[in-house]
Amino acid sequence: MPSFDEVLKEAGEFGRFQKRVFFLLCQTGVTFSFLFTSVVFLGQAPGNYWCRIPGAAELNERCGWTLEEERNFTVLPLRLGNRSSSGECERLDVVWDASVSCTNPLTHYGNHSEDNLSLAACHDHWVYKQPHSSIVSEYDLVCSNAWMLDLSQAILNLGFLFGAFTLGYAADRYGRILIYLLSCLGVGICGVIVAFAPNFTVFMIFRFLQGVFGKGTWMTCYVIVTEIVGSDQRFVGIVIQIFFTLGIMILPGIAYVVPTWQGIQLAISLPNFLFLLYYWVVPESPRWLLTRKKGEKALKIMHSIAKHNGKYLSPHYSEITINNEEVSNPSFLDLVRTPQMRKNTLILMYGWFASALIYQGLVMRLGIVGGNLYLDFFISGAVELPAALLILVTIDRIGRRLPFAISNIVAGVACLVTAFLPEDIPWFKMTIATLGRLAITMAFEIVYLVNTELYPTTLRNFGVSLCSSLCDLGGIIAPFLLFRLAAIWLELPLIIFSILAVACGLLVLLLPETKGISLPETVEDVEHLSR
Repeated sequence: MPSFDEVLKEAGEFGRFQKRVFFLLCQTGVTFSFLFTSVVFLGQAPGNYWCRIPGAAELNERCGWTLEEERNFTVLPLRLGNRSSSGECERLDVVWDASVSCTNPLTHYGNHSEDNLSLAACHDHWVYKQPHSSIVSEYDLVCSNAWMLDLSQAILNLGFLFGAFTLGYAADRYGRILIYLLSCLGVGICGVIVAFAPNFTVFMIFRFLQGVFGKGTWMTCYVIVTEIVGSDQRFVGIVIQIFFTLGIMILPGIAYVVPTWQGIQLAISLPNFLFLLYYWVVPESPRWLLTRKKGEKALKIMHSIAKHNGKYLSPHYSEITINNEEVSNPSFLDLVRTPQMRKNTLILMYGWFASALIYQGLVMRLGIVGGNLYLDFFISGAVELPAALLILVTIDRIGRRLPFAISNIVAGVACLVTAFLPEDIPWFKMTIATLGRLAITMAFEIVYLVNTELYPTTLRNFGVSLCSSLCDLGGIIAPFLLFRLAAIWLELPLIIFSILAVACGLLVLLLPETKGISLPETVEDVEHLSR
């Protein structure tokens, strides 16, 4: 009986059928990038806000003040009495009642001198000129509550982490396309609920669930794409990353046009419902069917692929070699039981962690270095496009391992140099920082490809999901590490990023080269890769 790769070669390794499925599933990269980076725009800092004095709302209604007039009456005496206070996190320790004059409420402060005005910390009742522009103004994530914005991104990554374990396992047990479709439905429903969340608790719960299902869509679509093409066409795993980058470039345009965070949330969530139409055009992975002892269904799909590609399978292809490796419910022990699998797993887990922490850290750093957020975000996405092109040029010529190592080391050196460059040469500092962003993007994209090539079919989805869960752990840590260390010294996070990246670059040199090698079907195949 012929092997699956032999049948695939005769049916067409990257014909019209695979190109159609590939293009359709690539759209998932766009929507996943929306979810992955949307906090930058959902959580924009409100441009102008202040703490409202108790009783000010009633007084405003009685006096017919504009918001600007109320702000002047509230903040002006605070600034006169304490020039270091902006009125955002502190207010005058008074209560305005019916005795306060509409024309001159400042007389209410009596004979207190400006230097002796009593202040109180603000814990609620903030006023925003644009109250629904972001989740910050919607849920009062300012001052002592500012850390909760970091938590909202951490909880999304926690959802990614949970999704990697649960849905990665489910995709290996119940099928790639089933879990993909259920995940798309879940992302859409949870995204709509997030947009209309009545409070921050509901927002966080369904943002977590959106992360769970979002990870399911991304990982399963990636695995399906790599499993239906030949070994020489697995560059599609890199090309799909280009669509992720396109999503990053599109997102600032959506945020610029849509004035409210709810509108942005709906715009990035609703497209997921369209992916449910794939039920009729994207088949189950025939490789997965073979591992589940469903050779007849796999062969039927292969005949369909050949027909769409304008080819014809030989009559003797009445059966395909079924993986003889015993199929069981995958577990972490399966990934570390043998020497080569254990080494691959540990290095890949660290590679995912370092790449994600550095990548997300550099993306979020855009929000604290100033500039035009929409333009800077677009440019940061455009910078990633050459990364995919460089990978496509190098991986089939010199392999996976060397570009993987060099990109990490270059990213580390660039972060270190950027940290110590003076501010009076901004163009040079920006150039080096851009080089670092380009390099870590290359590393982040290569780890996807290498991870799928270093696990057998029976463990591939679970292995990719488990290793990439460290990516989500890096994403959980990234906002806290970035903002807490930047408060000490703005460039301190770059020093940490540098150490992590260089260490990763050295470790990946220990991985086996997979250039031009068929996807391993069994654990034994993986053990032979290093030979």
